[in-house]
Amino acid sequence: GPQPPISNSEGDLLFLLDSSGSVSYYEFSRVKEFMWDLVQPFTFGPKDVQTSIIHISTMPTMEFPFNRYLSSGTLQQAIRDTQQVMGDTNTGKALSYAKELFFSDEAGARPDVPKVLVWVTDGFSTDDISEPMQLLKDMGVTVFIVSTGRGNYLELSAAASQPPEKHLHFVDVDDLPIITKELRDAILDVIRANRLHAGDITSSSFHLMWPKLLSQETGYYTVEYAPIDDLAMKRTKQVSGAHTSLTLSNLAPETTYEVVLIPESNVHYFSPQTTRVTTLAEEISPAQVLISESGPHSFHVSWAPMLDSVTGYQILYGPLPGNSVKLLEVDDKHNSTVVENLAPNTTYLVTVTAIYKSGKEKSLSAKACTQEEGSKVRHLRFEDMGPNALKASWDSADGKVLGYRVRCRRQTGPSSVISVSPQIHSVLLTDLASGTTNKVCVKPMYKNQPGKGLCRMVYMQPATEAQAYKHRQR
Repeated sequence: GPQPPISNSEGDLLFLLDSSGSVSYYEFSRVKEFMWDLVQPFTFGPKDVQTSIIHISTMPTMEFPFNRYLSSGTLQQAIRDTQQVMGDTNTGKALSYAKELFFSDEAGARPDVPKVLVWVTDGFSTDDISEPMQLLKDMGVTVFIVSTGRGNYLELSAAASQPPEKHLHFVDVDDLPIITKELRDAILDVIRANRLHAGDITSSSFHLMWPKLLSQETGYYTVEYAPIDDLAMKRTKQVSGAHTSLTLSNLAPETTYEVVLIPESNVHYFSPQTTRVTTLAEEISPAQVLISESGPHSFHVSWAPMLDSVTGYQILYGPLPGNSVKLLEVDDKHNSTVVENLAPNTTYLVTVTAIYKSGKEKSLSAKACTQEEGSKVRHLRFEDMGPNALKASWDSADGKVLGYRVRCRRQTGPSSVISVSPQIHSVLLTDLASGTTNKVCVKPMYKNQPGKGLCRMVYMQPATEAQAYKHRQR
């Protein structure tokens, strides 16, 4: 949904978009949605954030310069209107072109603002990226990489800014929304670096950060802060000129504070910097319970947040319907556990209770479903049925299968989903263009949840060649 607007940030944000023929139409459209979701809360303008896009293809092309779209509405439409170029995946050439754009007046770039590159890739490049990428980083560009394919981890982690765990993401194209907030927050850490801003916000504190303006010898900083609806409650702190951060604590929850940083220099005059920070509501735990890694006889339970005021957790679980309940106890240092020795194909009610030091308790429940025994598809095969068609067939999955779902993601053209009855173990796939690589996945469907799918990459050779296709596992 819509995010609250983010102001008090300034930077040139460049998307390096894989627009080559190795990316399917479906993947390209999903990446465009991800790009818009990522930048949607930003405030755009000559004193705020500016955005541009470069296409990776045989030759790099700029979709639009940094200073063309200076409102959320016009930028959203521009991203939606962006069309795939196709061609080769010459990422190295695109990186060299990006270096020119980042420091070009003609492209609308600004000389004294942070530079951020977000490279969205399927993990492959047909030319060398190491040298042009290093040049970009040497010139102060912060590089984030989002790989929607497998790629080479060592190569991509070396290409991203350090540390890679903050700047490199591997995620399936359908799961891009999972990383949106984390990536946006990391970008904000960069583009807010030249201004006073806050991080690590809790219900009773936040951490202030600002650029280095003074030194131990040249002055000190005065920080004034007060609730905006009661400025008479102003408080003041002072730190030496060697500091670039300060944590303010003992604050009221759900309160907006006006914060002023005053650099007191004995050499130069620096204008005061101002920001507003809203503390969070008082935390309770658990506020979220997540079920994952479900198997026939176990599943993983995790919860958040972890609070210092909690002494431990109790996990009650039992099948639905039924009155049989078992108990697990977890200490306050952990926020997850594995529930084992369960019945397959069964729905469980799981209740996580936090025990507070005060003696109070807070509980939150979730439903979890175990999988069927051996609930996976085996031996996905393909048979040539003509120049643009294949027959996909597979062996039946175990358990009480309600049907199978077959998804075909075409490199060119729309993706398709076919649902068939449990007695059918093959489908005909058509409209597969020659010379393209397509992804076919078959997944068994059960009463409570889907089983484990099996995927294969299928290459349709040009019609002039002897065989119509070959496939490889990915």
